[in-house]
Amino acid sequence: MKLPLILVAAAGSLFAMARPAPAAEPAIPGHTIANSQLRVLPRNAHGRQYQLHVGLPGNYAAAPARRYPVVYVTDGYWDFEKLAAIRGTLVYDKVVPEFIIVGIGYPGEGVDYGAMRQWELSPVAMGADPAASGQAAKYLQSIETEIIPFIEREYRVDPGYRVLGGASLGGLFTLYAMYTKPELFQAYIAATPAVIVGNDWLLGYDEAIAKSGKPIHARVYVTGGGNESPGFLGGILRFNAQVSRRNYAGLTYEFRIIEGERHAGMQLESYTRGLRFAFAPRAPESGPASSP
Repeated sequence: MKLPLILVAAAGSLFAMARPAPAAEPAIPGHTIANSQLRVLPRNAHGRQYQLHVGLPGNYAAAPARRYPVVYVTDGYWDFEKLAAIRGTLVYDKVVPEFIIVGIGYPGEGVDYGAMRQWELSPVAMGADPAASGQAAKYLQSIETEIIPFIEREYRVDPGYRVLGGASLGGLFTLYAMYTKPELFQAYIAATPAVIVGNDWLLGYDEAIAKSGKPIHARVYVTGGGNESPGFLGGILRFNAQVSRRNYAGLTYEFRIIEGERHAGMQLESYTRGLRFAFAPRAPESGPASSP
């Protein structure tokens, strides 16, 4: 006997309702950097709030009695990952000791990094709005009185050896910090520093420090990209020529052109070589490697 069409349709609907829904696809996890943490500091007296990208050595948990030197780097939202990628290869080659990385950035989503970094990485006003830049002195004070004490309180660090690094405006700030507070860090890495800011303001600052007779007990590594814009690279070359004529007591200085690279592409090699230079006094081994 044939069922009425309406009953057949209803039976099909009931069957569809009874059929279990397909299982949801499992969420695909995102890639994370091992042994890394994000720490957000309270807003400070200058109205700034910092997020620290902290990269711990692989053996940090397994060596509870060990203390580690720290590499602080500006523009942590960009350069923390660069240093995290480089560190393992240098440690494997025994040309640097294990170290902690601290990238300094800002919390929140959709942050205008360009505007934020211009405020604090430039030691002199730049652009149409003087209030939007030129606050390097306040930033350096925050690093000295807030960021470094926090890291040295929260983690097992060796306070006797700190390194500061930065690129472009971060490189300019790194050199400003070296002249202003040379004792705060033992080594400085300035990749493609923006020397041309303020019509070579940094050269005048160097001149004033040199005339003061102030010693600079630090290791300083500076680079420029061989294919950077001629005007930008020209500022770096003028700085190198001027500093190379100095006789700063305690200063160990090295300069390198990263051939064939532009402003961004030269930074990985700059940090690789800069870290080796910075940690040369503490390198587990030196010279050519022995046979594997």
